[in-house]
Amino acid sequence: MRLFISIQLNDEMKHALRRIQHAMQSQGVQGNFTREENLHLTLAFIGEYPDPEDVLDVMEQIEFEPFDIRLDGVGSFGSLWWAGINSVGEDEFEGGTEQGNGDALKALAKHLRSGLADAGIPFDRKKFSPHITLVRKPQMRSGRNLNGHSGRNSDGHGSRNPAIPEAVLQDLPMAEMMVEHISLMRSERGKHGMIYTELGRI
Repeated sequence: MRLFISIQLNDEMKHALRRIQHAMQSQGVQGNFTREENLHLTLAFIGEYPDPEDVLDVMEQIEFEPFDIRLDGVGSFGSLWWAGINSVGEDEFEGGTEQGNGDALKALAKHLRSGLADAGIPFDRKKFSPHITLVRKPQMRSGRNLNGHSGRNSDGHGSRNPAIPEAVLQDLPMAEMMVEHISLMRSERGKHGMIYTELGRI
């Protein structure tokens, strides 16, 4: 069973992300765009694992106060374009308080991954970089490949990632939501793309 733990997005956030995707498409960008129902923020990617109940047991041990997240620019790495995410305010965990400047979200991911490690559940240990995948393998309609550019544009340095059209960067929508739950998801390949199913939440 292919599993991951994520924050599921509300309609406001999804609609804002779709606006960004539509702006890319209007500028001639083609690629594997993430469908609206599949837009999510991954906290930990587990991959193939036979017992989701083990993962849910770990999740149930993580206590956190609800906190807000917001969109924070767009950027790319490799053949993937993404929307950045930052958290607002502070959050308290059993192990102490971490606050401000996006720490609530990063602390949640840190505590969750620590719990998975303690339980012997394997997961992708790449550094947590909060983002939502918008499109994979982007190309211009003319066929010019846009892969290989990197950097984020939330600080206004659009020239660091010239592959993303300037028209997209100039009018990025804003959206916020409150994180009250985290979800264990199953990923399956369907006839028309990936299908994500929620197996449980805390």
